[in-house]
Amino acid sequence: MGPSLEHARSLDRDDPLAGFRDRFVIADPDMSYLDGNSLGRLPKETAQAVQQMTVEGWGGELVTGWSHWIDMAQTVGDRLGNTVLGAQSGQVLATDTTSVNLYRLAIAAIKDRPGRSTIVVDEANFPTDRYILQGIATDLGMELKTIPNEDPHIAECERITPEILEQYVDDDVALVCLQVINYRSGARQDVPALTETARQHGAYLLWDASHAVGALDLQFDAWGVDLAIGCTYKYCNSGPGSPAWLYIRSEHQGRLDTPIDGWFGQRDQFTMGPQFDRAPGMRGFQIASPSIVGLTAVDVSMSILAEAGMAEIEAKAGAGTDFMIELFDAFLAPLGFGLETPRAASQRGGHLSLTHPQADRISVAMRDIANVIPDYRKPNTIRVAVAPLYTSYEEIYTGFERTRDLVASGRHLDSTPIEGGVT
Repeated sequence: MGPSLEHARSLDRDDPLAGFRDRFVIADPDMSYLDGNSLGRLPKETAQAVQQMTVEGWGGELVTGWSHWIDMAQTVGDRLGNTVLGAQSGQVLATDTTSVNLYRLAIAAIKDRPGRSTIVVDEANFPTDRYILQGIATDLGMELKTIPNEDPHIAECERITPEILEQYVDDDVALVCLQVINYRSGARQDVPALTETARQHGAYLLWDASHAVGALDLQFDAWGVDLAIGCTYKYCNSGPGSPAWLYIRSEHQGRLDTPIDGWFGQRDQFTMGPQFDRAPGMRGFQIASPSIVGLTAVDVSMSILAEAGMAEIEAKAGAGTDFMIELFDAFLAPLGFGLETPRAASQRGGHLSLTHPQADRISVAMRDIANVIPDYRKPNTIRVAVAPLYTSYEEIYTGFERTRDLVASGRHLDSTPIEGGVT
């Protein structure tokens, strides 16, 4: 007997995180929102906190508010590190964008490995990460080696094993850059093992955790992670364009030298001295004034995630994507869909990658006809996600059932693929 709506409702009744759904703004209760891996829903508490900050803080305190805003990139960074990264205080800043943070840490790592001339990245890495590394390699006259992990004969579902990485690292490699969760396939990399593989050759491994943070119980300190970056607007639910973060293991902070310095990282910030003198610790890596409105949203998100607990959140991500795979097998596989995400929960994150020759039309029709929100990645991929705090099992069931009925009826053929713009 296949999956049923009643079974989905029974899973919701037994879900220890079910109560958190009511703490998010859900403007259309009929919508099946399966795109939390792109943008998380708005917590009701965040709307209240941001309004209070803007009206009473910005509006009431004006510039005097900086007396307690000045350290927020550090204090919120510590809270983020403690809550979702498994990082002790003093190793995380919540500031800037993921791209800026990646560029700065990549350059810092390379400069700390003088005489080495190679960077390693994988073919399935997020485009911006690859573009930044391409530019760095060109500017510094380095070689950029690319692991062809989109080839299923080399890596299943884009997963990189230590044995695969070992073929690309040697004593000339300064930096390796990988994703904790691959943005397209949803595959989860073995962070401790790959970090150690790079370290054995004297290379830094810089992790992009954007598609993992807030969905998985990350343990950066215990895993020996050296450098990492990520965003807060996906599973962390901190809003579009919310501040990113960077993690630098404490033992490396005293010797890394980034290419962009600013007055917030100056040892005596308000002396306005003529030469840069880096402040000790993570404060020395801050460039400029952070977004206080954005950090307010991040701070609230971290309080909600801490209350739920990352172990429970990861368990829901695994169980929810298990249920998605059950529905995929029953509803979508017979209609020509493929699954490009590992079936083992230990090898994936919070989203699945579904493929279909008509994925471009199907993804548009899911939104316009079925009121199901996924996202589409060229040439043939539809991503669907479980955001553990607010995605219900009934919502998952409804989304897959509607998608089955949409494609089985052929109504998706009436939609027009999006050319350019947001997909």
